Amino acid sequence: MSKNPLYVAEDDFIIKARQLIRDNHLRGLPVMNDEGHVTGIVTIQDMLKIASTRSNVTVAGFTREVPLITEDCEAEVAAKNLLNERCAILPVVESHEERHLVGVVSPIDIFKSIDPEKMPKKTIAEIMNTNVVTCSPQDLVTRVWNKMLEEDFTGIPVLDEKGETMGIITRFDVLKRGGSRIGRDERVKSKDIMKVEKLMHTPLYNLRPEDSLHHAADIMSKRDIGRISVVDDDKLIGIVDRYDLIKAFLGEDE
Repeated sequence: MSKNPLYVAEDDFIIKARQLIRDNHLRGLPVMNDEGHVTGIVTIQDMLKIASTRSNVTVAGFTREVPLITEDCEAEVAAKNLLNERCAILPVVESHEERHLVGVVSPIDIFKSIDPEKMPKKTIAEIMNTNVVTCSPQDLVTRVWNKMLEEDFTGIPVLDEKGETMGIITRFDVLKRGGSRIGRDERVKSKDIMKVEKLMHTPLYNLRPEDSLHHAADIMSKRDIGRISVVDDDKLIGIVDRYDLIKAFLGEDE
């Protein structure tokens, strides 16, 4: 688990939670009540739904209940809870009765605990997601942002006119440029709306469908990246992320 995590109180304004998530590249924050007990989490997805004009909204209205785990919980149980709930994080508490926060567990924490050498002997083609939504460098960020909102995507590959991968744009790419206003605040003028090419970043690696899960896990661990495009003859055919590899490791991908 990650110790001493950032958190927000139920009566904090949502803009504070959004700022913490954006500035610290987090996917979620635990929420505490007046008695110092964990009541749930607020996620980056919640932040994407808030327009900047709603600055007086508090965290309480967007708190999501999730399973709470204790320090003696087995990592496999925590991982299955994350997968089943599709949680950004799971709060770790001293006890289920007191619910005092001691840490959080995220898919990143779970993934870091996996030994790539112990990944199932499967190929990327067997677990990759082939239904990949893409965008072009000339697309407006508003289009991509709204798609992230609608489909709960964390990143979208960017393809050139030949259909070849040239980069990826993620939620954090947009958030760190004030993207929570894009497409949702009428005060954003058209001249201020950027194209994808201004925010995207170039992926360090692509995978081939015949590559092993061990190879994918090794790259993602060493480079601290959450998703990799899968290409064949320079054409995008799929994508693999941490969730896919965790599911495969636990045998939940069958």
